[in-house]
Amino acid sequence: MNFPDDFTWGVATSSYQIEGAAHTDGRGPSIWDTFSYTPGKVVGGEHGDVACDHYNRYPQDVALMKDLGVQAYRFSIAWPRLYPQGDAQREQRGFDFYSRLIDELLNAGITPVPTLYHWDLPQANHDRGGWANRDIVGQFADYAAASATEFGDRAKKIITLNEPWCYTWLGHMSGVHAPGMEDLDFSIATAHHSVLAHAEATRAMRAVHSDIESGITLNMTNFRVAEGSNPEVYDLAALQDAHINRWWIESQLHGVYPQILVDHYGDKLARVIKDGDMDIAKIDSEFLGINYYSDSFLSNPAESDKPAEDGGPFPFPQRASGQVPEPTTDMGWPITPDGLYDLLMRIERDWPEFKEVSITENGAAYPEGIDADGEVHDERRVEYIRDHIAAVIRAAEDGSKIRSYFGWSFMDNFEWAEGYAKRFGLVHVDFETQVRTPKDSAKAYAAIIASNGAVLASVGR
Repeated sequence: MNFPDDFTWGVATSSYQIEGAAHTDGRGPSIWDTFSYTPGKVVGGEHGDVACDHYNRYPQDVALMKDLGVQAYRFSIAWPRLYPQGDAQREQRGFDFYSRLIDELLNAGITPVPTLYHWDLPQANHDRGGWANRDIVGQFADYAAASATEFGDRAKKIITLNEPWCYTWLGHMSGVHAPGMEDLDFSIATAHHSVLAHAEATRAMRAVHSDIESGITLNMTNFRVAEGSNPEVYDLAALQDAHINRWWIESQLHGVYPQILVDHYGDKLARVIKDGDMDIAKIDSEFLGINYYSDSFLSNPAESDKPAEDGGPFPFPQRASGQVPEPTTDMGWPITPDGLYDLLMRIERDWPEFKEVSITENGAAYPEGIDADGEVHDERRVEYIRDHIAAVIRAAEDGSKIRSYFGWSFMDNFEWAEGYAKRFGLVHVDFETQVRTPKDSAKAYAAIIASNGAVLASVGR
């Protein structure tokens, strides 16, 4: 298997998950600092104060990426490092850190791909209303413009938002992510404002550097309905598909939200949309980023599984869960590489307007640690990566505009509400000593990169 010659192989991380140095060089607190220190919110009461200490160890980490042959590094910028209070008062030491990181990457021959927002909103900003406050749109655009001014001469591909569905619904509706709210009105407002923020940030960055390529990264999935399910389950699948997959795509491409959600949310959505908003939402992004981990399965729920009619902390009146096929990863997620192929082909079929598609995250959590010989034999992760990359090349051969793949994650890190219990890394991290050890999966990925996929069929076999 050979990928196109211009295919890009990368790895990905995010700021709060790896940087540490939470109280260093003027960084302000984020909503994830606050959430992590709230009892009962994170497994083991763990937090990102130190994490992987990447803030202090980034030269070592970049050198390790170079050793693995990584061609691009997707990282995120911590908004509270640049603007500790989420206002106009900048912290130059934060800007300087990311400038040093970008230079280090370029000197190593690695393309920097920054993400502006990977969930660590300045706490002070949230205290003023956060993503549910319409002012966030202008604030984010200003932050994007400043980032483009400082870094856009060297970082030419910039992601605006990472997985807005997660911080919208997991953060504002179910409360399992920061800021830990359970409010449908806030969730709908956040979802709408995130759409406007992506568009306005893109315009703001282009005004600074016209050659910047901008895109949004979405966590997408296929909804698989079990044969013999009731019609209501198919209706729910359509709602969920619009909710997760279509909301951010169709708003930017066509300036509309899926009608099924417009009808479902009714006045709750109508009152947050102002005149002209959907014209603002429509933006021609250069690429679409996809974070893919697994498909989702729905079937008739047992009576004991049905929530109250008001839906509890979820936006829909009835949820159905299906039997998850085995095997699963350490997160309990099924392994469905064919779903990645199906998703890429759907994007090409339903939304051909995108000039380029990137897999901005793909990976699996497994617990394997260092053995007596100092090695990490994570065969299941090797197989996961191999099979999903094989799905990517199949999609490319069948017409997908897929142009890059970023493995999640470069190294073990703080896995949000799971703390340090779940390890997604290609590189093992001893969180006590901060020693990095490339796993077998890192070595396999390095071989795939070096051969541009030619050795894929033999990897892990």
